[in-house]
Amino acid sequence: MAGLTLDAGALIAAERDDRRFWAFWKEALQRDIEIVVPATALAQVWRGPKSARQALVLKGSEVEALDEPRAKATGVLCGRAGTSDVVDAHVVVGAYARGDDILTTDPEDFERLAEHVARPPRIIDIRRLPKP
Repeated sequence: MAGLTLDAGALIAAERDDRRFWAFWKEALQRDIEIVVPATALAQVWRGPKSARQALVLKGSEVEALDEPRAKATGVLCGRAGTSDVVDAHVVVGAYARGDDILTTDPEDFERLAEHVARPPRIIDIRRLPKP
């Protein structure tokens, strides 16, 4: 795995103290895998002081901004996939650009988007990870 991109569902899993998420995240850190959180996914779930576990995830992650080139690529992907879900498209665009895997609780939406990129990222469903 080149890197790991977290979607909003992964951040929600962290906040809900999902043991499968935390085991996978800790292993990624131990293996020095770069973890990225797209800013749009963070904005979708961040609720201030209530987001303490998400804050812990961010300490071990890089937050990826939605700059102009990435925003344009995200819009193009939305058009190709026939969706208006900018957050999920931004996750796929960034993961695709870096060669990252995507950690999510909603693989179906990402699979539909990933069909429209040349090298689809591997999509990892937190719900299917083994329980620690």
